[in-house]
Amino acid sequence: MNASVITETLNTPVLDHYDVIVAGGGASGLIAAVAAARGGARVALVERAGCLGGTATSGMVAQYIGLFNSTVRCVGGIGFELTRRIEAAGGSDGFRRYTLAEASANPVTIINFPFNPEVVKIVADDMAREAGVDVLLHSRVVGPLMEDGRVAGLLLENVSGRRALRSRMLVDATGDAVIAAAAGVPYVGEEPELRDKRQPLTLVFRMSNVDVRAFRAIPRERKRAIALDGLRRGQLAWESLSFCSTPGDTDAICLMSRIHGIDALDGAQLTRAEQIGRQQIKTIVPFLRENVPGFEKSVLAGIAERVGIRETRRIVGRHTLTTEDIVGGKRFADAVALGAGPMDLHEAGGTGVDLWMPPAPFEIPLACLLPQSIEGIVVTGRAISATREANGGARHMGTAMCLGHAAGAYAALAASGQATLENPAVDTLRQVLRSQGALISADEAVAAADENAVQARPA
Repeated sequence: MNASVITETLNTPVLDHYDVIVAGGGASGLIAAVAAARGGARVALVERAGCLGGTATSGMVAQYIGLFNSTVRCVGGIGFELTRRIEAAGGSDGFRRYTLAEASANPVTIINFPFNPEVVKIVADDMAREAGVDVLLHSRVVGPLMEDGRVAGLLLENVSGRRALRSRMLVDATGDAVIAAAAGVPYVGEEPELRDKRQPLTLVFRMSNVDVRAFRAIPRERKRAIALDGLRRGQLAWESLSFCSTPGDTDAICLMSRIHGIDALDGAQLTRAEQIGRQQIKTIVPFLRENVPGFEKSVLAGIAERVGIRETRRIVGRHTLTTEDIVGGKRFADAVALGAGPMDLHEAGGTGVDLWMPPAPFEIPLACLLPQSIEGIVVTGRAISATREANGGARHMGTAMCLGHAAGAYAALAASGQATLENPAVDTLRQVLRSQGALISADEAVAAADENAVQARPA
């Protein structure tokens, strides 16, 4: 008898049967669930946190990026609708011009959409409810239900115990390809040689009573000097004084911690990441107060519920997106989403970041979302089939919304028998996405740039 293994026999109650189940309620999963429901499917959305929104809310990353490549808008449809609803609810002042990693060696100016994460939680609830999505919060996905070699639902655990949900189609929006990997879909990202190469994690925190305008007025050269001084003192973790501000410009939501050497698929290491992040914040906060104009009277108002993760697993799908696809502007007959960039690779073990914008919007094909052989599942978000480098440009929340829209619409078609792996009904899917305002062709997005233009204010 092996004392380190327990053998269990479980009788798991089946709660319900759905056309589509979405595992994960972040930016991609939320949009996927709404898209599937609007496509006529009966939908359940399972999320481990107490709110929807994922990195934007539980992770407190209070800005959507990846919506624009230069001035060309790449996100339409349900994702763009979400930004309009957040602004209408008073959660954002709208799009702004913003310099990413301004204190780094190679900052990039983009158009972002900053917001108050607390308002996003409410708007996300409203969108899911109005679409008729059944939401299960505080529910951790355990694994897939498999029948005849296909995904037929999932197992979950919450305060009620272990339960099952059956489905005709499942959207894996977990970010870690939890369902896909357990179902036998090939994946990459756990290779031993990546142990010291994975991008660092970030624990976001919020400072209140900040004079944001005073900080924005500091010349970039001085900001970089302050950041490098903080690194020399050991009070800052990387070349960053990066934050976004909520409406009213009195709060700074800071992306300034950097946690190296963590395998985010290991529970013990992920626990350590949260603790290291809070220790870093303990030194960053007094540095900001004592050295950065605008922060003199600031107070620590909140720390994100969970650490932000940049990379874990990625499936090996029917096509793997590459940097060459992105830079070369490759066109795909089955393009269903647009990426905008920036290409964003944080230095493993170091203090820098490789940050640059692709020359134009780039297309992402449906084949990156589909497994090679297992029916019943489609993958969205940062776990799609892409190289590590390409994933650095495709994992932003704006792009995740586009991918979620495509995944949800495809799942609804597949659940109704109109699409399969061998016949994914690409033309029908693209017609559905376009009818819902999605932008799926780089050429069309560029041609419509003036028509789709929004007013972006200075940061």
